Order: sequence, then C-alpha cells, then structure tokens
Amino acid sequence: MSTLRTIIADDEPLARDRLRAMLRRDPSIEIVAECGSGPDTITAVRREKPDVVFLDVQMPGCDGLQVVSGLDRGDQPAVVFVTAHETFAVEAFAVEAVDFLLKPFDLDRLEHAVRRVREHVRHKHDDRADRSAASREPGMPQPSPAVETPRPTDRITVRVDGRVVFLEPTEIVWVEAADNYVVVHLRSGERLIVRETLSSFEERLCAAGFTRVNRSAVVNVRQVRELQPTLHGDYAVVLRNGTKIPLSRNLRSRIDHFMSSGR
Repeated sequence: MSTLRTIIADDEPLARDRLRAMLRRDPSIEIVAECGSGPDTITAVRREKPDVVFLDVQMPGCDGLQVVSGLDRGDQPAVVFVTAHETFAVEAFAVEAVDFLLKPFDLDRLEHAVRRVREHVRHKHDDRADRSAASREPGMPQPSPAVETPRPTDRITVRVDGRVVFLEPTEIVWVEAADNYVVVHLRSGERLIVRETLSSFEERLCAAGFTRVNRSAVVNVRQVRELQPTLHGDYAVVLRNGTKIPLSRNLRSRIDHFMSSGR
C-alpha cells in the first residue's frame, strides 16, 4: 500500500496528539508536518506537497476554508475537515473536501475517511496518467501548463448518524426505500441509512446515470450487468454484485434507454 504523506492542522495541541496517535496505527501514513495556524498550514502544504491534510476549520490567522482558497490548485492535496461544528459542512462541500469529521470521532470513522482519501488520491493519479498519455499521442493538441480548468464537483452529501458524508456517485450501486429513509448501498459493501425520501434522492442522482427501476429502488446504470427474465414476461435487474431487483414494466423503457445509449 502506498504511503500517504499527511499534515495535521489544528490549533489545539490535545486534538493534534489524539489524531496523530490514531493515524500512527496505520504504518502507511507518514505525518510530514503539524501546524497550529492557518498561515503555517499554507506554508507547510507548499513545502511538503502532502497527499492529504486533516484540517481544523477554526484556526488563528486564517480558518481552514481560507487555507484551501489560499492554495494554488496544483498544490491542493486531499482535504479532510476536522471540526466540532456541523454547520461548516456546506462550505466544506463547496471547496471539494474529501470528507468531514465531526469531533469527537472514533477510529472506525477515521479509517473510513482514510479509505476515501486513498480512493481520491488514486483517481487523481490515474487522471494525471491519462492526460500524460493523451498528450504524447501524435496529433493531439498540447495542453497549456498555465491554464487549468477546475472540474465541477458532482458529489452529494448525506447525513448519517450525526456525521456528514461526501459521496461520489460512482461509489453508489443502488438505493432502496425504507419508509421515511433510504438505504444507500455502496461498492465497498457499506450501507448508509439516510433520512430522505427516495424521490428526492433520485432527483439528486438523475444527472449521474441513475434511474428508477421500481417504486422502491433506484440503480446506478453502470452497475447493471444484465436484465434477467422472470415469470409472466417480467424482468429483474441484475447488478454486478449479484443483487437482483424487480423491474417494473412501466419503467422498462427508462433502463432500455440508458443501456442502448451506452451510459
């Protein structure tokens, strides 16, 4: 497993001590700097070029949100905000934080954040490799190093057990209704129970390649392996993880449209 170069930024020494002790349980995490103020954090990020910063929101000099905005896009590592104040979640989402840890958090929640960071870093490296390969192809226009167009975020936020979780749509396999809640099934096998209606969740995901397959289920079309015939001319949607979900006849046209368009 590759090493994660990590900076801890928090103005409370005890909070830094606790986070350091938890992170050091993972031998693949290298803590390259610790900072107690916003300006020191900006300097450390530019100097160390870490993979991830665990960043307190409220710090002297400038707050965590100002730290992120003060970094050049090329310098910006993955950011996990660490705070006792849930009200900052919207602002954290706006600056594309990878995760948002609410104090006090336990080791399981921190390990979940680290897994998300690793996935983010892997995608970032893959994107760079793809751009590099494309630039070497004959006839391909060379990108200007002076201009980088920010990629719009398509992540969604959900509130689960008092924490705020940021999700990439590609992490979601399918979503099922459960009374006034939905159960979000992730590729990792984790299930998140969210207090939200299926209709509102579907609305947030419709532009990301998701579609309703029956009154109680929305699926990620890219996770559909096949449509399997059942009794009386009906079909079931079979997902890549083996899950079978009944397909309503009146919704068959929706998934046919997605499958025929190659989405």
